[in-house]
Amino acid sequence: MTRPDVTVTVIVHNDAARLPRAVESVRAQTHPGIEIVISDDHSEDDTPAVARQLAARDHRIRYLRLPRNSGGCSAPRNRAVEIARAPYLMFLDSDDELPPRSVESLLAAHREREVDFTMGAVRRIRVDTGQESTWMPHLVAERRTVEGIAADPRLFFEHLSTSKMYARSFLDRHRLRFPEGIHYEDQLFSAQAYCLAKAFTIIPDPVYVWYIEPFADAASASISNQRHRISNVRDRVHVQHLIDDFLVSSGHAGLRADKDYKFLKHDFRMYAGDLPYRDEEWLTSFAGLVNPYLDTLAPEAYTRLPRAERVVLELLREGRLPEVRLAARGLGHGVAPRRVTADAAGGPYWGGTVPATDRARRELDLSELELDTRPFPTAQFRHEITALTPGPGASLALAVRTYDPGLRLPVGPQRACLALSPGGHRMTVPFRLDPVRPGVFEGTVRLDLAAARLPLQGFEGVRHPLVRLDQQGLSHTGMLLAPLDFPAHRTRVPYRSGATPHEIALEPEGRNPGRLQLRWRPVGVSARIVGPVVRHVARPRIRSAARLVASLLR
Repeated sequence: MTRPDVTVTVIVHNDAARLPRAVESVRAQTHPGIEIVISDDHSEDDTPAVARQLAARDHRIRYLRLPRNSGGCSAPRNRAVEIARAPYLMFLDSDDELPPRSVESLLAAHREREVDFTMGAVRRIRVDTGQESTWMPHLVAERRTVEGIAADPRLFFEHLSTSKMYARSFLDRHRLRFPEGIHYEDQLFSAQAYCLAKAFTIIPDPVYVWYIEPFADAASASISNQRHRISNVRDRVHVQHLIDDFLVSSGHAGLRADKDYKFLKHDFRMYAGDLPYRDEEWLTSFAGLVNPYLDTLAPEAYTRLPRAERVVLELLREGRLPEVRLAARGLGHGVAPRRVTADAAGGPYWGGTVPATDRARRELDLSELELDTRPFPTAQFRHEITALTPGPGASLALAVRTYDPGLRLPVGPQRACLALSPGGHRMTVPFRLDPVRPGVFEGTVRLDLAAARLPLQGFEGVRHPLVRLDQQGLSHTGMLLAPLDFPAHRTRVPYRSGATPHEIALEPEGRNPGRLQLRWRPVGVSARIVGPVVRHVARPRIRSAARLVASLLR
């Protein structure tokens, strides 16, 4: 075999089922001059046999098996670097893929201009839904060469090592290898690479396919999806300390505020959405690990955050853990607090008391939200279900409490409706909200799911009811927060006199804001025959053919 241009390392551990897909994506690259190293972190399933079979079929594949399991990604990558024969290196995880032109595109960027590494776009695919998105699209939107990370510190957010092709000489010159014995090694390795590189080129082409399994079981979940473990929090904070030390030792201390903002906006934010679902013991441990580190961050990093995120952080730093749960629900969705307290000058603050310290007043000040003056369609309310009672058949009664901290609703009963759209057909149920005290209203809405209009082929999917308020010709629509722990309820609805029956599950969302969640699933003949037939007829080509025939018959 002649010397390859690029070595692609595929790391694997107990992943015999997906390894062939990953390796095949490398074999199918449009640039042929590649070497493939399968680096096995001492798998105990059929991975060794599968890897040897793959190597036997293609002389470009080499199989490396570590003598013992390292428990991470760093050791198998580093061992592969030791035996790699090419001047350029790439890394691939066994559960992901490379698009066909990845190697060609990144190598071409290296040959156009001598840089330390090249990087491109990452296409994310959710395994459960098939939904596709681009990772950090604003950072890879255009082709450019960056003369050092100080020219664009936002790139700290793109901390994946797998979206890049590295010059071997660059890694060796700086003795840059993946840190072993820790998790979140990509964050430290990428921060070091960014800071040590004199120049790197970004291309907008997709160079990596990242498969996301957000709800994988605990045994197979990725490190990022193990946020429920306190050890996961400890690992992430530990890596941040290592990055901070490196910034100082490498002469990049001036980038600390940018890196701190990245931690708050990305790393902490990943945990923030889960906080409403954690118990008191977990929250106490979380605060004990995170708060000392939060105290070291640059103050300007906090000021760049949205107000709702600053509130969560401050409540956590003050140890107000029950309020942390309240504030974390609805992050990013314009959900109001239950209560606001004004100081002597009329300044509004989160919660029931005026903050006692300068920092708390700065972080919990809600003035910029304009709760009492912003246009009604974008006003902030908080709608919560306080009781949920299943009724006869597919009906249920929801006791709803609406918080209006900006006092936007006039005194007296309010007209509201519950909005739901299964299968594209809108369903609205009117109800009344009565005032119980200033800024708080309560009402009961009775929802009969049997009255929902579904398409002929039925509907399979999830919907979250919304609350709509109308004032002086303007409408406001907001999410409906459910109790976090109510038992799931299932019922069968014989739509169209039993011709298209569905099973409906009523359940808490269990993540993110924690909305009321309704899940429709066709059953019986509707699922086996009607749905597939209608979907087949609805295909674009068949619809076009039907229109053509109809026009000829006119």
